[in-house]
Amino acid sequence: MATPLNINEALLQEALALEDHASIDSLVETALREYIQRRKRLKVLELFGTIDYDGNYDYKHQRQQT
Repeated sequence: MATPLNINEALLQEALALEDHASIDSLVETALREYIQRRKRLKVLELFGTIDYDGNYDYKHQRQQT
């Protein structure tokens, strides 16, 4: 899908200098993948402290049963 983007030229040049991307398209695709991964990790981090654990659960006992 071709999408015209209006991106700061200095940012593009700096990003291209940091990585070996053959084109601006591959650079933008990599940036989007990294953005998505980061957002997914942040959503997982939001779960910390929201799950109640059973203090009496004995994982060692579960291991012995298998």
